[in-house]
Amino acid sequence: MDKNPHQILDNDFKKISVEFSKKNPSFILCKKTFLKSEFLNRLIEVVDLPVIFFDIDMLYSGYIKSGLIKKNNKVTIIRGGKKDFNQNLEKIIKRISQTQVLVIIDTLNGVYNLFDDLESARNVNAAIMLLSSISRQTKSMIIVSGIVAKNEDGDIVLSPSGRHLIRSKTTGTFFVSILDSQIILKSLDDSVTDQFFAIEK
Repeated sequence: MDKNPHQILDNDFKKISVEFSKKNPSFILCKKTFLKSEFLNRLIEVVDLPVIFFDIDMLYSGYIKSGLIKKNNKVTIIRGGKKDFNQNLEKIIKRISQTQVLVIIDTLNGVYNLFDDLESARNVNAAIMLLSSISRQTKSMIIVSGIVAKNEDGDIVLSPSGRHLIRSKTTGTFFVSILDSQIILKSLDDSVTDQFFAIEK
C-alpha cells in the first residue's frame, strides 16, 4: 500500500460512492459475470440506501436462488423482458423521482439483447440517460453493469456483441478485476486513470 500512493483501500465503499456520485450513471464493466455480481453485492451490502435491482439477465436472481449470494431485504428485484421493459422503466422512474435510491441495471448486454435493432438501441441509451437526469432530483445513483472484452483495435466493447459503450462527459466508467485477495475497481476516465480502489474479499 505504501509503495503505491494511488491505491485506495475502501472496504466500506465510502470513497467509491463519492466517485459514483460525481457522474451519473456509472458503468461497472467486468470480464467475468460472477466477479461483477460479487462487486455489486458488496456495494449493495454497504450502501445506506434502498436498492432497485433491474435484473435483466436473471443472473442475480439465480445466484440468490442457488445460495451463492445472500438475499438482502433492502433490495427490490425487478425482472422482465422486452414486453415489460417500458412498464418496469416507469416504475423505476416513479421511485427515483420520489426518494433517494440506488438503481442497478444488470446488464447492459442484456438490455441490448432485448432490443437488437439500431433504433431500439438508441431508445435504450435515451432511457438510461433519462433515468440519470431524473435521479439528480433525489441524489439517487444509477449503476449499469456490463460484461466486456477487448476488440481487435484494443477498444473495450460489450461481449460477445462487440457493441461500443455509451460514453459522455456525464457518465463514469469503471473496470472491475481481481488481484490476489482483492477486488480492484479502476476508473477508465482519462482524468483519473492513475487511481484505483481495492476491496478485500
